[in-house]
Amino acid sequence: MLEHLKSQPADKILALMAAYKADPRTDKIDLGVGVYKDASGNTPVMRAVKEAERRMVAEQSTKAYTGLAGDPAFGAAMRDLVLADSVAADRVAAVATPGGTGAIRQALELIRMAAPDATVWLSNPTWPNHPSIIKYLGMKMAEYTYFDNATRGVDFAGMMADLDGLAPGDVVLLHGCCHNPTGANLTSDQMAEVIALMQKKGAVPLIDIAYQGFGDGLDADAQITRQIVRGFDNSLIAASCSKNFGIYRERTGILMAVARDADEQALAQQNLAFLNRQNYSFPPDHGARVVTTILTDPALRADWEAELEDTRNGMLALRQQLADELRRLTNSDRFDFIAAHRGMFSRLGTTPEMVEKLRADHGIYMVSDSRLNIAGLNAQTVPILARAIVQAGI
Repeated sequence: MLEHLKSQPADKILALMAAYKADPRTDKIDLGVGVYKDASGNTPVMRAVKEAERRMVAEQSTKAYTGLAGDPAFGAAMRDLVLADSVAADRVAAVATPGGTGAIRQALELIRMAAPDATVWLSNPTWPNHPSIIKYLGMKMAEYTYFDNATRGVDFAGMMADLDGLAPGDVVLLHGCCHNPTGANLTSDQMAEVIALMQKKGAVPLIDIAYQGFGDGLDADAQITRQIVRGFDNSLIAASCSKNFGIYRERTGILMAVARDADEQALAQQNLAFLNRQNYSFPPDHGARVVTTILTDPALRADWEAELEDTRNGMLALRQQLADELRRLTNSDRFDFIAAHRGMFSRLGTTPEMVEKLRADHGIYMVSDSRLNIAGLNAQTVPILARAIVQAGI
């Protein structure tokens, strides 16, 4: 049997990690993997997470299953965090998932069940797992223009022109904030135009929000998602807790399905629980319980929000430092887009050959599409990267 298997392409980011580890240079810089790192290069456990875990160890009396959808308290806490009062609570079905990736997978499975002929539209570029999972599931897929390599901003005219090709029932995958891999985001006014076009075409939104709190602030980063769900009878939201709670290895995510009314919500909830049962039965609970403990305790939540805000401001400071240094070295403003982007990533808009030159000549590792992880920098490595970018002729 196993001899009939086919070799699968290596994951580019995992391969980049392996190459970085094997590089003997002491001045190498890892800007590839999408994990937050502090100034010392560590991915710390947040204070509120440590305290929530301490309480859990002291108070938890069982490790029994929580239910196919996970703990309802987790769903309620995340619904409040992401959606607030943008839609009525009785319209929202929710299931806990293994990370944001699990939420995306379950969303696509739900789409395939409900609308097997729907085409899922993705931004070009997008997170590589989006098209990978869609292709694996055998679903129809199309791309819409998103990033302008010349301006390093959103090509909004191109985006709207492509989305004009939507058919009724198609699904448009939108990034809630901090677009991955570009860092370039739509404005609220631009999103209003996208919503109007999708409404006219009869399309359904699927929102991936993985970096809430890493861009302009916890509430500000949720505004686009809330703006979208207000405009539709149905929408799907895949949210991750990996980044903003720093619990990557706990695999904590949630899929929310906004229904037309309470009856439709009950049907959606039933089907989401069914999908969980087919794929992994009961979702992991540890990370979800940590998140719930933090979000429902005023003191813990305040401490978490303060630390998250420090993290966000630290990344903004690194963005500004890099943009300023590149402006000083080039005597031009062509890299100012780095300061304007939001989240962990920016895309330089250069070629794979230039990215390879940065790796070979300077020990700087980033994904071949020129996505760089801002959180992989610190105040000391920013000037090194800026000089390398200039010397490479980018």
